Amino acid sequence: MATIKSTYLGNIRTEAEHVRSGKHIITDAPVDNNGKGEFFSPTDLVAAALGSCMVTIMGIVANREKVSLDGLSWEVTKIMNDQPRKIKEIIIDFHWEQPNGDNKILQKLKNAARTCPVALSLSEDVKQTVNFNF
Repeated sequence: MATIKSTYLGNIRTEAEHVRSGKHIITDAPVDNNGKGEFFSPTDLVAAALGSCMVTIMGIVANREKVSLDGLSWEVTKIMNDQPRKIKEIIIDFHWEQPNGDNKILQKLKNAARTCPVALSLSEDVKQTVNFNF
């Protein structure tokens, strides 16, 4: 069974449905590439997926270690290459004012983030810069 079903909506826009949940995502081409930039672009989703995947795996480790990630937030910056047009770098800035755990657990969380499935799936051509502000 398919995981995602998608359709082209016209005007450089797509809609994807997550089959299991029935939730939808619309994508739009960015303004700098002939689009309206009214929704996430496909490359925005890749960048967002990296941050979300990192935190998902950190959450699994945190649950196992009985540590709360409450208050953890992050910002994602995507940098594009022009020729050929592709993602050049994804920068993830994590912010956590009250890390709960000793240095050993914090290191486990950082290692979990760096080895999440999305991070491991991206080409080595995509630079991943991860800043842990905790």
